[in-house]
Amino acid sequence: MAITEQEPLQTLQPELGTNGFAVVPGIFTSQEVAAILQEIERADSLKDTFRKSGGLFAIRQFLKEIPETRALIFNARLKQLINRLFGSNYFVVKSIYFDKPAASNWFVSYHQDLTISVDRKAAVAGFGPWTVKQDQFAVQPPVPLLENIFTVRIHLDDTDAANGALNVVPGSHRKGIYRPENIDWAVEKEHTCCVPEGGIMIMQPLLLHSSGRTQNSRSRRVIHIEFSDREMPNGLKWAERLAVL
Repeated sequence: MAITEQEPLQTLQPELGTNGFAVVPGIFTSQEVAAILQEIERADSLKDTFRKSGGLFAIRQFLKEIPETRALIFNARLKQLINRLFGSNYFVVKSIYFDKPAASNWFVSYHQDLTISVDRKAAVAGFGPWTVKQDQFAVQPPVPLLENIFTVRIHLDDTDAANGALNVVPGSHRKGIYRPENIDWAVEKEHTCCVPEGGIMIMQPLLLHSSGRTQNSRSRRVIHIEFSDREMPNGLKWAERLAVL
């Protein structure tokens, strides 16, 4: 369900609790979107955290790699929304930029976001399995920590089913670890999250979601930012801990 600008902000809280997601238009103006894209285009794409191919362009640790975007992204509207929905203690723990180009044939099947990025590998009860890619450590933490995280997806293009909008299973975030092969489509429903340029989608990491192939000539450029208000146990640290400006 999309939340219009006229609806009270407090309607988002039950929406997120019940469905695990909400769409909020009008967080960024067209001018703000253009300014963010300009900073991305200026960035040095030869860095290890940049991944570029014919069907995908991604930047890991986006807010660290392109710090010029931080003040643009954390405008007054987004900061007010975060503070009123989640409180003032949340900070960034992961940021990624995805560009699904017009020619992309990239499809992502249903999954939950089950891993977090940390500074190193360590033996910590409840954390595992571990993966390492290009010196970046990822691990699946205990479910309560995943339930504490929320994600903001900033859409820099109008996004619908034809150019890779997310499909989600509403309410699946309340079922713990929910394997895609166990989805009972006789019970569950699928929803396509259309988001206008300058709007955001807020979602819980445990929400089952997928992304279809691009079927038209339009890109789908998204900035994905995860937030938490919890520190890691046993000396572990978030790999990308940044304060909300």
